Amino acid sequence: MSELDIPGAGERVLLAGLGNPGPAYAGNRHNVGFLVADELAARIGGKFKAHKAGADVVEGRLAGTPVVLAKPRSFMNLSGGPVAGLARFFKLDASGIVVVHDELDIDFGEVRLKLGGGESGHNGLRSLSKSLGTRDYYRVRFGVGRPPGRMAAADYVLKDFSRAERRDLAYHVDRCADAVEDLVSKGLASAQNRFH
Repeated sequence: MSELDIPGAGERVLLAGLGNPGPAYAGNRHNVGFLVADELAARIGGKFKAHKAGADVVEGRLAGTPVVLAKPRSFMNLSGGPVAGLARFFKLDASGIVVVHDELDIDFGEVRLKLGGGESGHNGLRSLSKSLGTRDYYRVRFGVGRPPGRMAAADYVLKDFSRAERRDLAYHVDRCADAVEDLVSKGLASAQNRFH
């Protein structure tokens, strides 16, 4: 049983939001992990600062649990290096890592949580699994839906959210942040029961 399955265990948790750095990518579907990380940072009243592992981090407490919020400064397909570097720095194994990322196989705005599993062609997850040497880390998956028509998935995730999606985006980001809080404070089963 891992730390997050035990509510109130009090162990530090690394929460990594995935995305691409820089203003050109800020509104992309691929960057929803950064949006959720920003919301969580606002909740704990912290500002991101550069860390030598190659990520911007905020340390604080979320729902009573000590957390490190992280946004890798590398591009998405290299995000495993900074996350693994932070895990080493804070002496955490994979059971203490939560990754928030975009998910094509889930409808826009839906949130799903799981421990372990495959990467489903997601280059950020592939990089994480390789760098961590395991797939057994927690995932909070934010649905962005499938690309329309014959649009390539890689092109779709690098496009900004549509105008219609942007109307509800803040609500869904807030709800995803709630799911992360539930996961770290009450455990996976409780968070799944509430958000699935």
